[in-house]
Amino acid sequence: MAEIRSPAVAGLFYPADTEQLAQEVRHLLDMSISHGIKPKALIVPHAGYVYSGAVAATAYAALGPMAGVIKHVVLLGPAHRVAVQGLALPGVGIFETPLGKIRVDQPLVDAIADLPQVVVSPEAHAWEHSLEVQLPFLQSVLSEFTLLPLVVGMTSPESVAQVLEAVWGGEETLVVVSSDLSHYLSYFAAQRTDHETVQDILQLRQPLGQHQACGNVPVNGLMIAARKHHLAPHLLDLRNSGDTAGPRDRVVGYAAIAFDEGGDGNDGIH
Repeated sequence: MAEIRSPAVAGLFYPADTEQLAQEVRHLLDMSISHGIKPKALIVPHAGYVYSGAVAATAYAALGPMAGVIKHVVLLGPAHRVAVQGLALPGVGIFETPLGKIRVDQPLVDAIADLPQVVVSPEAHAWEHSLEVQLPFLQSVLSEFTLLPLVVGMTSPESVAQVLEAVWGGEETLVVVSSDLSHYLSYFAAQRTDHETVQDILQLRQPLGQHQACGNVPVNGLMIAARKHHLAPHLLDLRNSGDTAGPRDRVVGYAAIAFDEGGDGNDGIH
């Protein structure tokens, strides 16, 4: 399997020029604060970098201590372009960005391929930005790694949790869930709604609704897995597009949340 999933939103959501993209991601990471945790899982936003890149960078900067350890990334994001039942594999062997190629992790594909909720849909991946915008950050922070990319469509949180369990691994495996929060509320209404959503996540209260997060299904699945594996969630950043680059009458919410295996979670930024 050597087919390549080429970048679909380079030049739209992030720079298409290799050098410009590398510089922008490095700048965003350099502006982020290290939080001294070792994430097993992340929740990160997926808008254009001008809107949510700084929030996403706070999550990826937390991977610094793990950069040489993480070898496999399980990446889940909601379907925006193509309706799909279940969790969709891409049916290709390589994902490409302006920063280079990432090999799809065939052993992890094989580990879940027989689950009934797992399908293969190149169409679901072809134009999907929720996964693609995470890749330049991962390429900039980690050394060599393989990728298990999953577009999450119509399925249950329990089905997502079952897939995660099959590929959970140890500290060498990172889980990344791509999701924005509320959509198109006014600035202060979004702040209230997103604060409540974050509190639900920090307390591992699920299910979240679609109005709280576009990636609510994979986020809910991650929360099930987090409870089982005794992970503690930590809020790293919470903003919306009105704080970054957009107007304040209709905003989209963004949070960066890291889950680790140690210490007390549920206590916000630290």
